[in-house]
Amino acid sequence: VLTVSQIGQMLDLPLKTPKDKQAPAWAPERDAAILELFYSTGMRLGELTSLNVEDIDTISECVRVLGKGRKERLCPVGSHALTALQRYRAKAGVHDGALFRSKVGRRITRQAIGQVVEKYWRMSGLPVHVTPHKLRHSFATHLLNNGADLRAVQSLLGHASLSTTQIYTHVSTQRMKEVYEAA
Repeated sequence: VLTVSQIGQMLDLPLKTPKDKQAPAWAPERDAAILELFYSTGMRLGELTSLNVEDIDTISECVRVLGKGRKERLCPVGSHALTALQRYRAKAGVHDGALFRSKVGRRITRQAIGQVVEKYWRMSGLPVHVTPHKLRHSFATHLLNNGADLRAVQSLLGHASLSTTQIYTHVSTQRMKEVYEAA
């Protein structure tokens, strides 16, 4: 998994790098929103691509996610991700329908989102290969390392089985020692 510092390094890149002349003017804002939402919610790649504007509730700061087996869940969204989403939507003029769009206005594909993550990983120079799935792992691990309940993380990730959640997480040895000593 990535460290919090590595995540921060990557999340800062879209708005700080020179703009690609072939990409739409709003592409950096979209890319920033994609990365922020991945890390803020821990959602799957397919869940992110299927998001619609109507799925984001800025008042309750939640996103409605349609997961595997068409199971619906609510995930809280962090303030940085909400700000990035608002910036992207305002600049791109996205008011309804597909939340993330390609330069021709269609719903963005899984491959295109993978390319966004790959692009900023390469720019970051991080030694760990970053994928959308690795952002999901990092999300879960960072929550657990900061005291989140395993069942809560299970719910946020949309896992039916707790054993699946345990596979996705990498609790640090230091965190395990702290919990042990506190008990």
